[in-house]
Order: sequence, then structure tokens, then C-alpha cells
Amino acid sequence: MNKFELEERLIEFAVLIIDIINEMPNTKAGNHLSSQLIRSGTSPALNYGEAQSGESRKDFIHKIKIVLKELRETFVCLKIIQRTKLFKNEIKILSAIKENDELISIFVKSVETAQKNMRK
Repeated sequence: MNKFELEERLIEFAVLIIDIINEMPNTKAGNHLSSQLIRSGTSPALNYGEAQSGESRKDFIHKIKIVLKELRETFVCLKIIQRTKLFKNEIKILSAIKENDELISIFVKSVETAQKNMRK
């Protein structure tokens, strides 16, 4: 997967997160979790775009680690939303959780590879 495909995948993930948030109930818990999810769930796409302009390999790695951190936060938030049934469309939640997990795996490997290449 090239960087443009990965960026597109992150953008599509952000769109899915926005769709989920727009369907969440207007309750205290729904509002709290949707506020949290909108930040952490859209951040990876934005930070990945920023990482592409990294000033150095070290800066790139730092920004990719931020992407990974935000993806992990999003994953936990999605699991809470799933377990508390604060969603309207279970297929969207399950799809988001699956994609989130795959993106985490991709970025764990990206960090490992970038760090290994930096040592060379």
C-alpha cells in the first residue's frame, strides 16, 4: 500500500467515524463519547498528512506515533460505544472497529520500519 492509498484509507475512516457520531443519541454519555471520538477518530488522517511533510526522519516517526496514539484512543472509545449500545447501526460500529484494528497494525509496523531505517 502506498502513502496515497493509506491517506485515502484514513480519510474514509474519518468519514465513517463522523457518520457514527452523527447517529449517536443526544444524551450525556452520547455527547461525551461523540465529542471524544470526533477528535481522536479524525485526527489520524490529519496527522498523517502532516507526517508526510516531516522535517526529518525523527519528526516523521514522532508524527506517525501520534497517529498510532490517536488510533488506539479511538479503538477504546469505539469499544465503549459498542458495549454501551450508543449506536444506531451495528454494521458501522463493527466496520469501524475492524478498520481501526487494521490501521493500528499498519502503523505499528510503520513505526518499527521507520525506526529501523533511521538506525541505518
